[in-house]
Amino acid sequence: MWRDAALVAGRDLRLELRSRVGMNQVAPFAVLVLVLFAFALDTEGGVLQRTAPGLFWVAVLLSALLAIQRSAGLDAPDGVRDALRLSGLDPAGVFLGKVAAVAVQLAALEVLLGVGVVVLYDVELGGLWTLLATAVTATVGLAAAGTLYGVLAAGLRVRETLLPLLLLPVVAPVLIAATRASEAALEGVALDVAPADWLRLLVVFAVIYVAFGVAAYGPLLEEA
Repeated sequence: MWRDAALVAGRDLRLELRSRVGMNQVAPFAVLVLVLFAFALDTEGGVLQRTAPGLFWVAVLLSALLAIQRSAGLDAPDGVRDALRLSGLDPAGVFLGKVAAVAVQLAALEVLLGVGVVVLYDVELGGLWTLLATAVTATVGLAAAGTLYGVLAAGLRVRETLLPLLLLPVVAPVLIAATRASEAALEGVALDVAPADWLRLLVVFAVIYVAFGVAAYGPLLEEA
């Protein structure tokens, strides 16, 4: 399973590096979202500083939709999805590989957006370990849920518009928990206070979707 996961993750990441879709489309879109937030909100009253964690994770979530649709679209042309089914690869390995590839792309976007928040919103980073733990667990949860719903919507004609409708309500807990944990980290609250509860929620969400994806990806791939 792990060998198959490494093969699939390597393939997806190589395709992304060659196409440069993430660099040329997703990354500029993510930065543009931050810039629009900066124009829309009052910069004089400290609104941007107070709302920076929420704006950051909204930008991550919107960018994740593009990355997830791109990941699901890699298997659509030329019978690639049929080839995956007939290749003998472990479906759980295929799922974990696609999750890993999406997670790597999201991690790169989060680094870019983090720099953008510091520069555009004049935010001072604090509680770096809490921020790192929040980013890792939220990224895994988003990637796992997105990959699962991506294959669920893959066989439908309206998958481009249906995927956000299916995914956004499901990942709302990730947005809330990641925002609250990031707020507490920036305020310098220790891990044994409020952030721990939100981090536990993120861990539970990630574990549920990774476990469910490992078990259900094979049947969903057959249906797609």
